[in-house]
Formats: sequence, C-alpha cells, structure tokens
Amino acid sequence: MAVTASMVKELRERTGAGMMECKKALVETNGDLDAAAEHLRKSGLAQADKKASRIAAEGKLALAASADGKEIVMVEVNCETDFVAKDDSFLAFIDAVANNALNLGSTDVDALMATELNGGSVEHARQALVSKIGENVQVRRISRLHSDDNIGAYVHGGRIGALVELEGGDAELSHDVAMHVAAMNPEYIDVDNVPADVLEREKQFLISQAQDSGKPAEIIEKMVTGRMRKHLSAITLLGQDFVKDGDVTVAQLLKKHNASVKGMTRLAVGEGIEKRQENFADEVMQQVKGG
Repeated sequence: MAVTASMVKELRERTGAGMMECKKALVETNGDLDAAAEHLRKSGLAQADKKASRIAAEGKLALAASADGKEIVMVEVNCETDFVAKDDSFLAFIDAVANNALNLGSTDVDALMATELNGGSVEHARQALVSKIGENVQVRRISRLHSDDNIGAYVHGGRIGALVELEGGDAELSHDVAMHVAAMNPEYIDVDNVPADVLEREKQFLISQAQDSGKPAEIIEKMVTGRMRKHLSAITLLGQDFVKDGDVTVAQLLKKHNASVKGMTRLAVGEGIEKRQENFADEVMQQVKGG
C-alpha cells in the first residue's frame, strides 16, 4: 500500500512521533495505522529504556491551578540539556503533565504516569517524546498545596519555584512571599521549626570558633548569642529581610498584613541530582590518542 501524506499526518497526531519515523513505520507495516502506531510505541519504549540511565538534570518546572485557586501543583520534568528544556514539544509535555497532576489529587509520580494523555498514558507520551527528541526525559516529582486560605505560587525562569500557604493577607502578598521563598531559599519557616540537633550543632560550631579568639568566657557567650541570632535570621523565612524591601523582615511584612505562614515548599530543577562533570581537554586528548 502506498503511504500518503494524510496517513503520515494522522499517525503523527496519534503518536506525536516525527514525520520520518511515522513514514518509516507505515512503510514497514504496509500502511496499517494501528500496526504502525504499535511499532512506534515499541520503538519509543526501546529508546526510552536505552536512554533511562543517562543523567537528566536539566528541565523545567510547571504550575497548574484549580479554577477556584484553592489548589496548586508544581511538577518537575527533567531532560539532559538546557537546549531540549526550551523545546516546544518538551514544554507542551510539561504543561500536560502539570494538568494531569492537578486532577490526580496526590503527589504519587507512578500514579501520574498511568493517567490518560493523548489517547494513551503519560508514560507512553514520555516514551514518544524520548524517541522524538533523543534525550532521556523523566517526570521527577510533584509538589501540591490545597487550602481555603491564600495560596501563592511563583516560578522563576522555569527552574526555581515555590508554593506558600498563608492565613490572612491577600493574593498579592502570597505571591510576594512565594517569590521571596524562591529567591532566598529559607530552610525553615521560623525558629520554632528548626530541629534541636541543628540548633545544637550550629551552637557548638560557633562556640568552638569563638574560643579560638582567646576572649573571656562572658564575651564568648555574647559573641555566640549574637552570631546564633544572625544565623537563625538567615535560615528562617520570618527572620530574613524581605527580598522586595530590605528595610523590613518577612515577619514584619506579614504582621503589617495580619497574616501568617502555614506552609511552604521550594523546588529547583536538578537539585540533588549528581551531574556528569565533563573535562573537554581530556576528551580531546582521548580522541587524539584514539586516532
């Protein structure tokens, strides 16, 4: 059977695969669209499996929110290079994944991969994308907030994002606090949230550091107290200077608006993934020796 342009177009729409891959699959299956689609699915799975071990530490974050604004999800999808992270097909996949994650109602990535997308599953769509762009693609994690209070969300450049939940305040304040969390990366909301072992470890470090100064014990105690206060201000959201106005702390900003922080989360693309370190000089030497 002759393979026509309309058949290639229909197969592309069904599978998301490239034009040449669709044409080749139709030729190999004698124009059988269903068989060609299955052929592409298996081919995509084989390529996805082959690339699964490759490091994917680039990518993008995407947001999806319910119509009433009471629920927001943020998803991280990884790829291998920043170039692919800007690809339209990759970006469309991320947006679709974020919407599925919103409807899913949990943070279970395995469950997300089984949800329906483009007539198949998210996992099938991922495999097709791997086949199309030639890089490992992984849906890594989901963060979600559901609240009847104010939820703020902010993503910077698609790479750093934050969600915050406020009691009181308004949409502008929750957005500004989310922006602050994304920019300043506080580890805890306030001093009460800092674990006791973290406090003790930092205190002992500061004591050891101060004792090296040779100053009297009472002076050392004051030095440690002051440095501890400064350290806690740096690692807690409420203690930090507000990113949009350094004259006030986040605590002072919230007090002015009669608001408080109930929860926060921050994601950065690729954090915690060990990236491959490439030495191009060594690579060139290896090629020369190999030649």
